[in-house]
Amino acid sequence: MIRVAIADDQQLIRAGFRSLLEAEPDLEIVGEAGTGSEAVALVTATKPDVVLMDIRMPDGDGLWATEQLVANPDLGSTHIVIVTTFELDEYVARAIRAGASGFLVKDTEPAEFIRAVHVVAAGDALLSPGVTRRLLERVSGQLRDAPDAAQLQLITEREREVLALVGQGLTNEEIGRELFLSPLTAKTHVSRIMTKLGARDRVQLVVIAYETGLVRPGE
Repeated sequence: MIRVAIADDQQLIRAGFRSLLEAEPDLEIVGEAGTGSEAVALVTATKPDVVLMDIRMPDGDGLWATEQLVANPDLGSTHIVIVTTFELDEYVARAIRAGASGFLVKDTEPAEFIRAVHVVAAGDALLSPGVTRRLLERVSGQLRDAPDAAQLQLITEREREVLALVGQGLTNEEIGRELFLSPLTAKTHVSRIMTKLGARDRVQLVVIAYETGLVRPGE
């Protein structure tokens, strides 16, 4: 079973999410929260696989709650999906850096919404690499004023090449073709880079690619 927590200050939206997800045989709702503080308490107590987190909530918004939860070492297996009214919310950059594993807009089609929960629960980034790249190109100025390449000392030259391609939005298969590797080998490189750089998922790798200057907006 995939265990899901819902955090949104609108009861109607929480009820809609619950009804949609509970219809799936492998999804279980562990609880609901209407404020940021309630979300932190709920997730800390229940340790769900996925949290659907609204951004604008009282008593600690969703971004604050995300930062608190990601900083908790006991919640390393919990993945947070930011659910927002707008595709490019003004706080998206902060949410990415806080450790959010993906983003959904509230008018997402039901089938895609359910698929997203499964994708995130499996440890993958919700957004496709290409979508992530386009999003980060628009908010990259908020990520870091000056590139910080210190993290690159932790990885090999080959891994730097792979990281740059991840940042450019390439899938493992496309990275393999670009570097004459099998998709499995490319996936192994990506996994090792995540481990070395302490990245939670592919979204975080894209952020690192921008922050270190490996990828620049428009490339």
